[in-house]
Amino acid sequence: MNEPEPLVARIPADINTPDKIAYGLTFRQILIITLTGGIAAAVYYLFYRLLPVIILSAIVLPLVALGMAIALGRRDGLSLDRFVLAALLHTRARKRLVSAPGGVAEPPRWCRLRGKLPAPLRLPVRAIRTDGVLELADGGVAVLVETSTLSFHLRTTSEQAALVGSFGRWLNSLEAPVQILARARPADLSDLIKTVEQQSEVLPHAALANAAREHTGYLAELSSSRELLARQVLVVLRDDQAAAKGRRSVRRDVCAAVVLRRAAEAERSLAALGVATRILNADTASQALAECLDPAGRHPFGRALPDELITTTRSTP
Repeated sequence: MNEPEPLVARIPADINTPDKIAYGLTFRQILIITLTGGIAAAVYYLFYRLLPVIILSAIVLPLVALGMAIALGRRDGLSLDRFVLAALLHTRARKRLVSAPGGVAEPPRWCRLRGKLPAPLRLPVRAIRTDGVLELADGGVAVLVETSTLSFHLRTTSEQAALVGSFGRWLNSLEAPVQILARARPADLSDLIKTVEQQSEVLPHAALANAAREHTGYLAELSSSRELLARQVLVVLRDDQAAAKGRRSVRRDVCAAVVLRRAAEAERSLAALGVATRILNADTASQALAECLDPAGRHPFGRALPDELITTTRSTP
């Protein structure tokens, strides 16, 4: 039985590409080129009787080339004008940020300040609720859903078409913005190595214990000699409080219930594709955010809250 032909639907790489107005140029590019040409023409008509043509060309041509480069050039997926603006804002912004929700206090008048005061750190997430809902700084709420991956190329043509169709139906059912984040994070094998070492001591046969110890040595060598990475896929569902009515706390609770319902629906829809999903609670969501902010650092699970008392328990033999 012949397999049906695969269904191919081409999707542009950048769906946010602005519309082309004329000659394959966008409105922003036409505006920049027009302004540059106008300035160059004004400079020429003002000074063509006073300056030689060579000097005017040395002034006008670099100006035109700069305008064309800004209009047509791109860097890291951004147009050069936006890239230069972001670079200027980054240069003028304060580099030292501190956790100060109430703002950084000014020093007393008798204190001579050298340099600039640090700026308050403004994170996009203001708080994490106990149910895992993230309260965003702009007033909205969001939920993180962690999903597994699928081996798409190992499926037959009909299975691939069914997967694409099911995933398309889930995308068409969305009624709010959804972000899908696929990232590679460092993999830590220390807990696995420790678990295998502990289990090797209670195995019933010596050959099994030797095999477990050899596997532990292999994992330790692999962890020390290679930079291991694990792929993580997060689906971020959010909701805005502007559509809800009532007090701020009531709007926040309503939006949290709505976004949790959408997360449960996404969990059921993706489970039909064979994708294992789980809604991150407060601890796992905090862990995921900490890893995203500092991918190379070590973030032990179960951190204390800012106002929580830290205690330790030691067992004496």
